[in-house]
Formats: sequence, C-alpha cells, structure tokens
Amino acid sequence: MQPSIGRAGRPTRRHVLAGAACLPLLRRAQAADGRPVVVASKSDTEGALTASMIALCLEDLGIPVERRLGLGPTLIVRTALLSGEIGLYPEYTGNGAFFTGTESDPAWKDAERAFATIRAADAGRGLVWLRRAPANNTWLIAVRGTLARRENLVSMADFAGAVRRGLIRLAASTEFVESPAALPSFEAAYGFAMPFDRIISLPGGDTAVTARAAAQGISGVNAGMVYGTDGALGALDLVVMSDPKGAQIVYEVAPVARAEVIARHPGIPGKLEPLFAALDAKTLRRLNARITVEGEPAESVARAFLIERGDIG
Repeated sequence: MQPSIGRAGRPTRRHVLAGAACLPLLRRAQAADGRPVVVASKSDTEGALTASMIALCLEDLGIPVERRLGLGPTLIVRTALLSGEIGLYPEYTGNGAFFTGTESDPAWKDAERAFATIRAADAGRGLVWLRRAPANNTWLIAVRGTLARRENLVSMADFAGAVRRGLIRLAASTEFVESPAALPSFEAAYGFAMPFDRIISLPGGDTAVTARAAAQGISGVNAGMVYGTDGALGALDLVVMSDPKGAQIVYEVAPVARAEVIARHPGIPGKLEPLFAALDAKTLRRLNARITVEGEPAESVARAFLIERGDIG
C-alpha cells in the first residue's frame, strides 16, 4: 500500500459438477481473441501476492496473461491502467481518496462507503472494481509484545494512555509523523501528543525497518509504524493497536480492471470475487509472512493457496 500518492459461500459439489461440463466451452470462448490480459502490480509484497493470484485465476479460465509484476509505485500503475497499457491490477480502496482529490471526506474512513465511492467514481473512467478483501491494510501502530501484555495495550486508546505515562518510544517514517492523515489523525482521535523527542523518524515507508526496531528495542524503540496486513507481525511478537474510532483511511485491496477486459472475459468477476472475499487480515498476514519471513516466491505462495482452496487445478 502507498497511502501518499487500503463472506462469500463456497459452491456446493452439485453446482461444481453441473458447471464442469460447460467449463471447456467457456474457456475456449474467453481465449478466442488471443489477446493476453496484462496483469500488473505495484512494487510491494502484497501486490505481488494478490496479482499472482489474479494471473493464476485468469489462466485457469483459459485467458492468456502477460505479467508485469512490480511495475512501479501507485501513480505509475494507475496511469498504466487508465491508458490501457495494462488491463487489471490489485489496488486499495483508500487510494481512491487521492485519485479523486477528496482526502478530507469522512467516507474514506468507512469500509463500505470508501468502496462504493471509488467504484462509482471509476465507473465514469471505464474501470471496474471487483469485490474487495475484508482486510484493512492501513497505517497502524504495533507495540512490542512484552510491553503490550504487561500494560494490557490493545487499542489506540490504550496506546494513548501509555504515551501519556511516558512508556512509548516510536519508530516511524517522516511521512507518517508529518502527514495529517497519519500520526496527527491518531493524536486528534485519541487525545494524545507523541513527544518529538520520543520519535525515531526515518526516511521512506519501509515498515520492515520500523517493525524490527520495535521488536528488537533498537535505540530504545518499543513501538513502530506498521501496515495492517504486514507479514512479519506475528514472527516479531508485535501487538497491533486496534483503531476503534476509525482514525485512519481504510485500505482494502481489490482487483481493478478496465471495463473492456471484463466485457471480453465475463467469467473474471465470478472467479476473483469469492477469492478476494476470503482474504481477511489473518489470511493475508499469514501469506505475506511466507514471502517476507520465510523467503518463498510470491507466485509459489499464491499457487499453493489457490490449489488448497480449489480455485485452480
């Protein structure tokens, strides 16, 4: 995710068997024009994971795919989609705030309204947002597990109390510290002020650095800026502070496609939407950890997960 520029039922066996006879005809029809769908992603772990899932699912439908994973940051990939250079990629609902220039609209802090807002806005640009994953990959703060358990820190309200007691030393990016939508938004919502002399401010937005600093106590740090579905959180024994007041914009990942791609391949929504409905925060953290912590290639992780679910053969 790049904030700067976020229960579907399984088919029954009877439905699966009934549809299986028609599947070869469907696949041949979808691949008939021979043009590949260009599937891209941004330069991040979760983007590579979810784009790999998309590409593998399209190939299972018999659709030719050209991969452009790691294409670049948000603006580059978004521009490529709008221009038709690519046909489909995973994007976060919260980035719609920046695409539409409406960052101050409270709709972006509500999952349903954020999705509905960007879906409607992009429909006028010839883009289709498919079902989003129920996992908020927004900016959050995680606290070292030993401290969180000792002080019973679970939410940002608890975190605010710990700040007021002088217990917190935070590692975060300069953008997180200075952007009105990030730390200042938390401070306003929960009534605290993080002293600047208790913040280690770092250039860039690499949460792997800030999370590790919190876990290892580097420079006395015991809390770090993280994203909601970061893979290393469990391995590092960090406790993510919940945001019950919704201080942050919601970032839920969803496939976004050019309308012409969906028109050419109408089977895509039915294939991808049940998959993304299953990608909750726990699942994405687990899958991301296999890439960032265990070192597995993103496509291998995606393929194993899809096979396990029965999405691909």
